[in-house]
Amino acid sequence: MALTFQLDPPLTPALRDGLLALWAEVSNAGGAVGFVPPVSVEDIRPELVKHFVAMAEGRMRLLVGYDEGGRVAATAFIAYNTHRLMKHWVWLYTVMVHPGHQGKGYGRDLMEATADAVRGFEGVDAIRLTCRGGTGVDRFYGSCGYKEVGRVPGAIRVAEGDDRDDIIMLLPLH
Repeated sequence: MALTFQLDPPLTPALRDGLLALWAEVSNAGGAVGFVPPVSVEDIRPELVKHFVAMAEGRMRLLVGYDEGGRVAATAFIAYNTHRLMKHWVWLYTVMVHPGHQGKGYGRDLMEATADAVRGFEGVDAIRLTCRGGTGVDRFYGSCGYKEVGRVPGAIRVAEGDDRDDIIMLLPLH
């Protein structure tokens, strides 16, 4: 069954709790979304609050994918650029699909829904993201049309002695 996507859903306690649970589960399953396991919902809460503040200030938008039970199953946070010379592209952050839904094509559906949503943003013609090297996720993004446009070797320190490349990818929308 496919996910149902919603751009800018109302920020309810149920959505907040669903986002926190998803972020913790993805992180603890080894997902490269800003944390290294083990993490708790309380570890993640301050980061989610930062995203909510950016949303309230109009600097970020949220795309949520709900499963057939209405639970948060996937997310992408879309951040506008504030620099006057870079307003024609957006950043994609905290791209997640629940570990229980891996292998169902939901990641590709999320990336397609994100691109479709951003195509509706006035004056925006590209999406940029970064990803952690050594996870293989750059190949996934490449299969969704993103191209690697830069790489900073060893920029992400997962643990002492485990430095990963920060890979910069771009999707032109036209």
